[in-house]
Amino acid sequence: MDPVQDSDLLRAARREPVRRTPVWFMRQAGRALPEYRKVRAGIPMLDACMRPDLVTEITLQPVRRYGVDAAVFYSDIVVPLKAIGVDVELVPNVGPVLANPVRDASGLDQIRPVDPETDLAAISEAVRQLVGELGPTPLIGFGGAPFTVASYLIEGGPSKNHEKTKAMMLGAPELFAELLDRLADLTAAFLRVQIEAGASVVQLFDSWAGALAPRDYERYVLPHSTKVLASVADLGVPRIHFGVGTGELLPLMAAAGADVVGVDWRVPLDEASRRIGPDYAVQGNLDPAVMFAPWPVIEAKVREVLADGAKTPGHIFNLGHGVTPDMDPDRLTRVVELVHEVSAR
Repeated sequence: MDPVQDSDLLRAARREPVRRTPVWFMRQAGRALPEYRKVRAGIPMLDACMRPDLVTEITLQPVRRYGVDAAVFYSDIVVPLKAIGVDVELVPNVGPVLANPVRDASGLDQIRPVDPETDLAAISEAVRQLVGELGPTPLIGFGGAPFTVASYLIEGGPSKNHEKTKAMMLGAPELFAELLDRLADLTAAFLRVQIEAGASVVQLFDSWAGALAPRDYERYVLPHSTKVLASVADLGVPRIHFGVGTGELLPLMAAAGADVVGVDWRVPLDEASRRIGPDYAVQGNLDPAVMFAPWPVIEAKVREVLADGAKTPGHIFNLGHGVTPDMDPDRLTRVVELVHEVSAR
């Protein structure tokens, strides 16, 4: 079998027996690593995301440093927006900021169809370079789910309560649906480009879906996330679906077309698996804040997550959200070593 397909990450995603529990970290590329800050010094992040040489180096850094079982493509959920000409910038310590938020039908004009061969050529090249360097280590591609990307477009930047987003969703549902439909096509193309260039897993990030009640998620959001995940089903790679604060949405997120459901730290993995059923693997779910506690606490919590994960059909160890910039990289390395040691079959 192809070494990537036989990797523990792919085996866990397919709910097959593994040699040891695979582990990777959301946002493992960059942020906490001094070597990342050095190589990206003076280069805006969205510019770095369109430079294949830089993307390759940054994506490889945590694989070298942590010994994780997968690389995750260094990019951002707003990269496809930037690629089609949307005026968006990643402001340090703030997040994505849009110059022209979408507030009415005229705002949709900036969300044009993407041309993968021109707009995303740098993405294809970066993935090809990475796959050549990674050998038997899988590469995880990713994209932003339509709702989460839409929330930035509508709010104009990060939002705690998503008031403008929900106001459009409930008060102008046709406009909201058209925006999400266009974003679904955009993310679908972004994921497809990564898979066709060699990514062997993809993750759809719906970071802010947890702001929604299940009824609203099912009515206004689920069809668009389903469209994205269905768009790459023919390519045969495992699809991970993740959101924060989505304990009440887990069955719906699984039904959208996931093979693996990402779980944050609020729901134990065995309970998450019970909610979604036996046809899905799970990913997660160490609370990122635990990484700042004394090592004996971290070790106990890692063992707890592994014990919960062992009761599921398939488990990929991860944090319940992403690596934060002030995490100690050496502790992340120790967590990887511990996961591998404890879970060795």
